[in-house]
Amino acid sequence: MKKCFCGANKPFSGCCGPIIKGLKADSAEKLMRSRYSAYVTHAIDYLIATTHPSKIPGLVRKEIEEWAKTNVWQSLEILNSREFSVEFKAHFRNSKGKVQIHHEKSAFVYENGSWYYLDGEFPGDG
Repeated sequence: MKKCFCGANKPFSGCCGPIIKGLKADSAEKLMRSRYSAYVTHAIDYLIATTHPSKIPGLVRKEIEEWAKTNVWQSLEILNSREFSVEFKAHFRNSKGKVQIHHEKSAFVYENGSWYYLDGEFPGDG
C-alpha cells in the first residue's frame, strides 16, 4: 500500500482523497494535510475553497497553480498540531531541482460546519 501524500499510514483514497473530493475535514490538522495533498495533486479549486472567505480576494489562482505545479512535493512533517493551528514543514524540490523546506505555522478557523485555512506565520528556519 502506498501511503497518502500527507504521510498518514493510509492510502490516498482512504485519507485525503475523499476530503479533496468534498468530504469535510473534521480537524484543522486533517484540513492542513489535505491541503498539502491538494498541492501534490494540483487540486487548485480545493485550495481556494478551503481558504477562509475573508482571504479569497487576495488569492491569485494562477500563482497558486504555478506554486503547486513547479515544485516536486516530497514529504510533509507535522511539528505541532493544536485545535486551531498546525506547524509543519513541507519538503520539496523547486523548479531548479534544489531541495527546499516550507516551514509554516498555519492558523485555521471553524465556521458554519467547515474548517478553513486563515493564514500562516513563517518561522524562517527553513
